Amino acid sequence: MVEIVVGISALAVGTAAGFAACKATVGKTLKEKERKAEEIIKNKEEIEREARRKAEEIIKEFEAEAKRKAEEIVREAESLKQQQEIIIEKEILKRKQELEKELKSEREELQNLEKTLMSREAQLEKRLARLEHREEELDKKWDEIKKLEEEIRSIQKEIEEKEAKLKAAEEQYMLELQRIASMTKEEAREELLRKVEEEAKLEAAKLMKEIEEEARKEAEKEAKWNLVTAIQRLAPEITTSHTISVVDLPSNDLKGRIIGREGRNIRAFEMETGVDLIIDDTPDIVTISSFDPLRREIAKRSLERLIADGRIHPGRIEEIVTKVKDEMESHIRKLGEETCLELGFTDVHPELFYYIGKLYYRTSYTQNVLLHTKEVAHLAGIMAAELGLDEKAAKRGGLMHDVGKSISHEVGGSHSKVGAELAKRYGEPDVVINAILYHHNDEPARYPEAVLVAAADALSAARPGARREALQSYINRLEKIEAIVNSFENVEKSFAIQAGREVRIIVNAEKLSDEEAYMLTKEIAKRIEKEVEFPGQIKITTIRESRFIEVAK
Repeated sequence: MVEIVVGISALAVGTAAGFAACKATVGKTLKEKERKAEEIIKNKEEIEREARRKAEEIIKEFEAEAKRKAEEIVREAESLKQQQEIIIEKEILKRKQELEKELKSEREELQNLEKTLMSREAQLEKRLARLEHREEELDKKWDEIKKLEEEIRSIQKEIEEKEAKLKAAEEQYMLELQRIASMTKEEAREELLRKVEEEAKLEAAKLMKEIEEEARKEAEKEAKWNLVTAIQRLAPEITTSHTISVVDLPSNDLKGRIIGREGRNIRAFEMETGVDLIIDDTPDIVTISSFDPLRREIAKRSLERLIADGRIHPGRIEEIVTKVKDEMESHIRKLGEETCLELGFTDVHPELFYYIGKLYYRTSYTQNVLLHTKEVAHLAGIMAAELGLDEKAAKRGGLMHDVGKSISHEVGGSHSKVGAELAKRYGEPDVVINAILYHHNDEPARYPEAVLVAAADALSAARPGARREALQSYINRLEKIEAIVNSFENVEKSFAIQAGREVRIIVNAEKLSDEEAYMLTKEIAKRIEKEVEFPGQIKITTIRESRFIEVAK
């Protein structure tokens, strides 16, 4: 126990001593740290002073740099401002010039509009004058109508009187029938046969009409045959009149040189040109015969050059004909180009110039096809302008509607289909293609301009003298046709229209039935075929109708 106490006491003493030593050590450490803290505080103040100094220097340098930069920016801004002002001035000047151009253009448009308005005003004045004239004519016609009404009243009065007389006559007729009721057997037989004959004629007319309507469905073959027959009938006249060209010779002695030894020159010429060279006893002329006008023209020019040159032999003939063919091709292209320019078309494909120009050397019923197409173009354009349609499209369709005729003998098919393919190949508009096809009913009309082209085509072909027919003979034929028609009983009026291609007949509806009118049409057609010479065919239309007119007062 004592040992424990002694140990504890020793432990306490050691602990106290250690504590004292530790306290002393801690004190020293605290003093050292305080010293270091004071040094740090002093160093901190110096560092802060140094930092403030450096910060002031940096601020001064930054302010100087900022001031320099600001001055540079101000200078650049002023320069940019000057440049911007220059650009703005140029833009203002440019815009001013553009506005002046626009103003000038608008002034020109305004002047054009003023001219157009003046033109329209003049047209309106003309139309107003025509309307006033028409109004005067209507007033005159109204007076005539009043006179006619008075005449109609008097006619009605006469009709009533005649009806009363007719009724009395019917009564008298009944009495007469009663009187002759006791007729003989032969007389009764004749009366019966007469009535049966009349009924048989009417039945035959009905049957004939039914048969003809049924046959019309299969009439294509017959129509083609009729067309061939018509061409054969026309061929001699056309051959003698319009398929020859005449070349004048300076001397009759040249005929022998043209023929050549054993006919070698004339054979070489005919082989190169494709024509027939006729050398007969007619003095000082040589006749060139061919259905192709282009071949005839080439042959004529070649022969004239050979005659002028004097050297006529197979080699020279081949050389001259080749040269003339090349010149003719250039001439044809130029002719087509001039035609397009004349009508105001500058965007036609150059390859079409040749086909258009070639129409000058093609005829249709003796009418020059190129002149015909130009006439159709002008007519279609005028009608389109009057109706407010596309005048240019109508004129273009008129120019192109017969272009297929330039190659229709080289390619199979109708000239309208061939022309449509040609126009499509060279980029013509759809309205032109439709006009080409529609003018011969190869497809329905999809544009109103196509209908105008067809109408213009009919006008150009139908006008008197268009196809080399003497005006007086044309008038005589029309008068003869009308005289034949008017000679038939129960025909009230007749009109030869469409240049004599159609005859309209108005018959008395009270005196003729439909079947009798049909038979009358047949008889008139037969008599016209027998007594009148005409190209193509004539359509005969008989009109039988009843009209009842009354005027409310």
